[in-house]
Amino acid sequence: MNPYILNNLSVIVLLLPLIGFLGYLLYGRLLSEKQAGMLASFWILLSFALSVVLFLQISSSGLPINIHLFDWVNTGNFKVPFAFQVDQLSIIMMLLITGVGSLIHIYSIEYMHGDKGFNRFFSYLNLFIFFMLLLVMSNNYVLMFAGWEGVGLCSYLLIGFWYKNHDYNAAANKAFIMNRIGDICLLFGLFVIFSHFGSFEYQEINHQLNEGNGLDVAVITTITLLLFAGATGKSAQIPLYTWLPDAMAGPTPVSALIHAATMVTAGIYMIIRSNVLFTLAPLTGDIIMVVGLTTAIFAGLIAFRQNDIKKVLAYSTVSQLGLMFFALGIGAYGAAFFHLLTHAFFKALLFLGAGSVIHGLSGEQDIRQMGGLRHYLKSTHLVFFTWCFGYHCTAAFCWIFFQGQYTYCRLY
Repeated sequence: MNPYILNNLSVIVLLLPLIGFLGYLLYGRLLSEKQAGMLASFWILLSFALSVVLFLQISSSGLPINIHLFDWVNTGNFKVPFAFQVDQLSIIMMLLITGVGSLIHIYSIEYMHGDKGFNRFFSYLNLFIFFMLLLVMSNNYVLMFAGWEGVGLCSYLLIGFWYKNHDYNAAANKAFIMNRIGDICLLFGLFVIFSHFGSFEYQEINHQLNEGNGLDVAVITTITLLLFAGATGKSAQIPLYTWLPDAMAGPTPVSALIHAATMVTAGIYMIIRSNVLFTLAPLTGDIIMVVGLTTAIFAGLIAFRQNDIKKVLAYSTVSQLGLMFFALGIGAYGAAFFHLLTHAFFKALLFLGAGSVIHGLSGEQDIRQMGGLRHYLKSTHLVFFTWCFGYHCTAAFCWIFFQGQYTYCRLY
């Protein structure tokens, strides 16, 4: 396919959710619920369809798509391009974000029916998808950081969506503040990266490392520890994990979006994208392994004492993320990414199934008040049964379908 067309398709994939958000910002009051929900879902579905086209092209050629639009910052030796890199790693993330995201959008049309903030809710969802796509498509750390912060902003808006409830506002503030702790560490990591490598671009940094330039183990360990500290905030690891269960204050589709396809996967993605750096820092790997395993066990034990159906799933997410970090710590980047993919599918469906249960019980979330629901919520029962006990089949499918794709994490 013509490189010009591929470049344009890549940019369009990113812009479509932004167009949806801006459309609601300008004309949202003129749209009915049905129109707003269908349009919001259409933008993400179209992004997904174009991502499939890009996936097929990259699969056949094996070459990444590099797009340089303009220099965002260019002063002296400090240069930050507004550029994207769509390769085997980022294209699968794009498929995940737009694919699972579109299903969550469609589900939300009925779930949010009658809510006074219906149109505002869908505008936030579109903006969330845009920032997550920006994060995974960026070719440098600064542009990735812009998407990173944008995802944090959208999580704050969506967790505190029902802002008249002060407890929900407190949960949104907690998520925002705890993520800022990690983000400060990530920002310091970026400062050290630039001072050591003179660039923020993934390819340039990897090129210098492959050539043996800048192989100062102490500096690389410092960089990776700071990056990992940022990931612990975004991906809810000890000690910055408590915001994620409280994020259940938002509408259930938000929980599915945050826990499955977007925000909490950002830290995992960032470490996999930076795997060349982390491979050269064995001490950091040991720390990641210990933190991940501790989080997986600790969060799993906490889930046993939860009565809220959504918090049980939330602590399950924290535990599963811990397993992904454990894999990252031992250098199994492919295994971590593989689990990220399977987790996104089954956890999204578990949250959406939980939303169906909550709706069916008029807002009741205490699992002690539930029982025998398979006779009344047959479709929901089938979903829960399938994804609690049958997600291994999905894992096997993903292994076959993505074999040879997700393992190419190292950049050209």
